[in-house]
Amino acid sequence: MKDGGPLPPPPPPTYDPDYVKCPCCDRRFNQGAADRHIKFCQEQAARMPTKSKLGDAKKPRGRTPHFFFLFRAITFLNHTVPDFTDNGASNFIKCSSSDYYATSETNYIRKIDPVTLETLDKVDYIKYLPVNLVSSHPHYDKEGNAYNIGTSIAEKAKTKYILFKVPAVSEKDKDKDAPALKNVEVICTVPCRSLLTPSYYHSFGITDNYFIFIEQPLKLDILKMATAYMRGVNWASCMKFCPEENTLIHLIDRKTGKVVETKYHTGPMVVYHHVNAFEDDGHVVFDVIAYNDSRLYEMFYLSKLKDNYGFQNDGYCKPSYKRFALPIQSDKGVAVGEDLVKLKYTTASAVKEKEGKLMCQAEVFCAGFELPRMNYDFNCKKHRFVYGNCVEESVLAKEIAKLDTETKERVYWSEDSCLPSEPVFIPKPKGESEDDGVVLASVINSNPGQSSFLLILDGRTFKEVARAYVKAPLNRDMHGLFIPREN
Repeated sequence: MKDGGPLPPPPPPTYDPDYVKCPCCDRRFNQGAADRHIKFCQEQAARMPTKSKLGDAKKPRGRTPHFFFLFRAITFLNHTVPDFTDNGASNFIKCSSSDYYATSETNYIRKIDPVTLETLDKVDYIKYLPVNLVSSHPHYDKEGNAYNIGTSIAEKAKTKYILFKVPAVSEKDKDKDAPALKNVEVICTVPCRSLLTPSYYHSFGITDNYFIFIEQPLKLDILKMATAYMRGVNWASCMKFCPEENTLIHLIDRKTGKVVETKYHTGPMVVYHHVNAFEDDGHVVFDVIAYNDSRLYEMFYLSKLKDNYGFQNDGYCKPSYKRFALPIQSDKGVAVGEDLVKLKYTTASAVKEKEGKLMCQAEVFCAGFELPRMNYDFNCKKHRFVYGNCVEESVLAKEIAKLDTETKERVYWSEDSCLPSEPVFIPKPKGESEDDGVVLASVINSNPGQSSFLLILDGRTFKEVARAYVKAPLNRDMHGLFIPREN
């Protein structure tokens, strides 16, 4: 180089031998990314303009070069977002009568043995459905069908939400080792109101005839997600809260798969957990746990948990239990400014702003209540009792409570130096009432010389029935699932 001679040849390129090579562009990807990219690349190659006899490229009418550039640039994002984690640390779900999976909110779920908890097959939703993110709170009907919602990021230049159904395994297929998602059915798609910033969600609502999907102003920034690994940042930094935007509530007809024409709006809020939803006298009523902003995420950084353990700080955002009521009937002939909610037992309102648009305000039952669970036999029905964590002062709950939604009263369980988990209600077979059953919670016990334990409470009185000590350390968790022995 000093003598001005030619540079030595560059070293041969290196790549991970496990990466899959795309036959169209020769680029290499990990298996998950390759499954998405190769199909995309082949579709792009097939769309290349053909030559006419005069040698001119044929272009579809109305499609300018700017359109094709934008289309390819946006769709390319779908294949540059790095592979998501397969760490199913959020919840357990059921996909058939006997198949259970650990899940988070990504396209991966992990099958488990419900007896030994051994991890088995890893399942990728994308092989069956074009979704990059999936809720970790599916719903189930009495026939054993599962319903869920996922986000398809920039697929064919469109970002959309997909509601889908995983049918129950038929009698003839019960003994076959077929994938649980093999027969997945798309119920409907809901276009995202912002192409590059889809809404974040953790759950959704369901009634006998409708789905409730909240498109809230807590959003995922796709451009940041596509470069997160290169920048060495976590996924939480790719989320943003937009307080200047309202929350859009989508009501979707389960039979037709179409979004109800009426547009339901409410103020900016962040919802992680739906409680329940039901229909009553021309209304869809649904309960949620709502926050005013997105500061909850910040509370789970280790520095915050260590510095502010057990008491409230200025950055803590306390959640509220809220009830919304959505009138189903048409607002034609109703004056602007009139409240269309006619139910006597709730103060929730839905005021007409203009033709086809209602501004909804919720009734607030209480504050400082999270991780709600109820008797799932009352899902889609008008319920009365809800069990949950008390988070009045901190994200680390020291109490669990039973809430009566009619009287708004709560009864509590707590014990010194103990941190209870989400309470899980187990109904008594052929129970006499909605709260006839037991409540299970795992409890981390930090009292010297004492073990952690599984707590069993009476669902009616909320008094302790028994506890089973565990000769192993317990860790904080998110959600739990009770699996009957016969399953």
